[in-house]
Amino acid sequence: MARTQKKRIGELLMEMGLITPDQLATAVDRQKQTGERLGRALIAIGIKEELIAQALSRQLGIALMNLKDQGIDPRATALLPEALARKYNVVPIRRDGSRVVLAMSDPLDVVALDDVSIATGLIVSPVITTPTEVKAAIERTYGLGEHARGIIEEIAPSSADKAAEDEADAAAGDRADAPVIRLADLILTQGIQERASDVHIEPMEPDARVRYRIDGVLHTAMTVPKQVYPPLVSRFKVMARMNVAERRVPQDGSFQRSADGRTVDFRVSTIPVVNGERVALRLLDKSQSLLTLGQLGMDDAALERFTRLINLPYGIVLVSGPTGSGKTTTMISSIILVNTLDRSIITVEDPVEYQISGINQMEVNPRAGLTFANALRAIVRQNPDIIMVGEIRDVETAEIAVHASLTGHLVFSTIHTNDAPSVITRLLDMGIESFLIASSIAGALAQRLVRVLCPQCKRPVEPLAEVADALKQVTGDGGAPQVYEPVGCVHCRYTGYRGRTGIFELLTISPRVRELIVHRAPSNELMQAGRAEGMDTMREDGLRKVARGITTMEEVLRATRVVDVE
Repeated sequence: MARTQKKRIGELLMEMGLITPDQLATAVDRQKQTGERLGRALIAIGIKEELIAQALSRQLGIALMNLKDQGIDPRATALLPEALARKYNVVPIRRDGSRVVLAMSDPLDVVALDDVSIATGLIVSPVITTPTEVKAAIERTYGLGEHARGIIEEIAPSSADKAAEDEADAAAGDRADAPVIRLADLILTQGIQERASDVHIEPMEPDARVRYRIDGVLHTAMTVPKQVYPPLVSRFKVMARMNVAERRVPQDGSFQRSADGRTVDFRVSTIPVVNGERVALRLLDKSQSLLTLGQLGMDDAALERFTRLINLPYGIVLVSGPTGSGKTTTMISSIILVNTLDRSIITVEDPVEYQISGINQMEVNPRAGLTFANALRAIVRQNPDIIMVGEIRDVETAEIAVHASLTGHLVFSTIHTNDAPSVITRLLDMGIESFLIASSIAGALAQRLVRVLCPQCKRPVEPLAEVADALKQVTGDGGAPQVYEPVGCVHCRYTGYRGRTGIFELLTISPRVRELIVHRAPSNELMQAGRAEGMDTMREDGLRKVARGITTMEEVLRATRVVDVE
C-alpha cells in the first residue's frame, strides 16, 4: 500500500489506459501554471472526473460511492468542522465505532486524512467519489453553516423550563434578539438568496430537517434538533398570523418580508403529522419582473399559434400540467399580452399571486362561499371581454366557463391532465357534452418545466447512438448533434443546472379535431390528428432543447414520462 500511495493520479490513469501521455503532459503543464491539483487539471482538459474516481477505486481497492444516492448521517458531519470539510473537499458520511467513513475525491491526500483524524479523534476510512459530488454533499449537509449551528446551540434547551421559555419567545415575537427568531430569519433569508420556490420544514426522527426547492428539486439545507423544532414552528405560525396553540388541524397564512433589496411574499401551510407539525412555505418574489410569453421557452412556431389563440374574440384556452409546471405563469403572461385599454379583463384566482396593473383580480374565499363557480357566475354579469379562472376543478365551473365562451367571452383557465389531447377527455369525463366542448374550446396547451444547464460549467459530451438518432429525427439535421452534460460549479450550487424553461405541446381545435371531439374520440386519436396537423409533443419540444444545448436528455425523460404516440 505504501508503494501505491506514492503514485500520482496521472500515472494510475495512464497505466489503466484511460489517458494518453500527451494528455498527462498537458495536464501537468496546466498544473504548473495554475497551482491546482493534478486531478482538477485533468478534469479541466476534458478527462471525466468519473473516470478518475473509477481508476482510483480499482487501483487502490477503495470503495467507490455515489453520494447522490447515499444518505449522510448529520451526527457524522457534526464531528468535522465545516471549514476543514471545505478546505480539503471531504465530507464524513457515517461513524462506525472508532472509525469515521470519509467521502473524498483524492484518497492519496495524506495531509487531509491526518487532519480529519486529529479533528475527529477517530480512524479515517476513506471512500472515493467525484469532486463535484463532494462539493454538492457539503452544500447539502452543512447548508447554512456555523452561523445556524451557533443559534441552534443557544436554543437547544437544557431543561423543560428553558424549552417553554424558547417557545414563549417564538409565540410572543417581541424579542428580535431571541435565538429562535434569528434562526427563522436565517432560514428565510437563505431561501431568498438561494432562489428557492419553496421551503419545507419537516419533523423527522431523530431530528427535523429544512429543505429548499430550487429549480424544482429539493435540497437539504440543515437539520434541526427535535427540541428546537417546536419553538421554530411557533415562530413561523406567529409570522403568518396563525393560531399558535392549535396543532391538531391544518392551517394557512401568509406574511411578507424583504431581503437583499427584494420583497417576497410567503404563503405558509401547516399540517399535523406523526412527529409534530410540518411547515411548507411558498416564496413569491414580487421584485422579479413577470416573464413574457417569448421568455417561457416556446419555439417560434408554437408561440405564433398560441398568440393567435389568445387573441381570439371568444372561446376557451386551457393550459394543462401537474402542480408546479408553470401553468399560472403562462396564463399571467398571456393576460399581460392581451391587456389593452379597449378590453375589460377580470380574473379569479386561488390565491392572487401577482397583481397586474389594469386588471380586476378576485381571490376565492371558500369559507365565505366564494368559490370558482360562484365567482365566475358573478363575473359573467360584469360584462368583461376576457375572463381568467385559476383552475377548472369541477363540472359546475366547467359548465359556466363553456357557456361564458359561447356567449362571446374569451376564457383562460388551467386543468390537470397529462397532455394536451387529454384535456378534451377530462372535460368529457366531467360530463360536459361533446358538442359543447367542440364549439367552445379553442386550444389546449400542455407543459412541463425542465432544468436549464448552467452556462458557466456545462461541457460538451458525445451523445449515445440512440440519443443522437432521436435528436436527428426531431431536428432534421443530418450532422452529429452537439449535446452537453451538467458539471457543477459555485454558480449553480454544484448541481450543473441553473433556472428552468418550459417544454410545450399545443393542440389547436381544427375542423378535423372538432369532428373527433363530437364523436367522443379517445385521446390517442386526438393526438394522432394533432400530430398530423403539425403539433409537436412535449417530448419532441424537449429534444430540440437538448439539441440546442439548453437542457439534458435526462431532464426531458424525467419530465415526459408518458409515452408519446408515434
